[in-house]
Amino acid sequence: MKIQTKSKKVNKSWLNDHVNDPYVKMAQKEGYRARAAFKLKEIDEQLGLIRPGHVIVDLGCTPGAWSQYARRRLSPQGAAVGDLDGILIGVDLLPMEPVEGVQFIQGDFREDAVLEQVSAALQGRQVDLVISDMAPNLSGIASADSARISHLVELAVAFSVSHLKPQGALVTKVFHGSGYSQLAKLFKETFVQVKPIKPKASRDKSSETFLVGRGLKGR
Repeated sequence: MKIQTKSKKVNKSWLNDHVNDPYVKMAQKEGYRARAAFKLKEIDEQLGLIRPGHVIVDLGCTPGAWSQYARRRLSPQGAAVGDLDGILIGVDLLPMEPVEGVQFIQGDFREDAVLEQVSAALQGRQVDLVISDMAPNLSGIASADSARISHLVELAVAFSVSHLKPQGALVTKVFHGSGYSQLAKLFKETFVQVKPIKPKASRDKSSETFLVGRGLKGR
């Protein structure tokens, strides 16, 4: 019973924080599906990653907040509907409510059949930007969770190496702790410029941060 009581307190505390979170309120006001949109917004405003005409792939796109933000950046006057200057492809194992202008592919991007769909949607064009807010279902076992997180990041890097333009960029979520230094090393081996960013929209309690790699080495 004590465990249940503690769990209820934790859930109530999280709910209270969530309801009063300024980024949750802004997301609701601006029509974003999740507060995560403001993490990408802050990264983009710092580094100028997204421009009209770009080809962008959003890995692990559901529920769609990052795709929504990118879609507005590819639109005249930042509109949420209407013309789209560029190509925006979202991929996820889970279904996603449609975002206007986003070509959504449901499936595992590690599978050849899904990669073929992505290639078809790209229409022979190389990618300017890969964005990945993917996170695995966590088990609570630190070593296992660290391995799962690292695996997703490694997959995003491998996808980027295969599809990015020479000067393209990758933004991916990582977590401080076991495995972080190896992922930072992988980025430095792969990209000319590497920058870690902890956006203000990322909760202080969270160990998440984002690694941004720009320019593929050896290209």
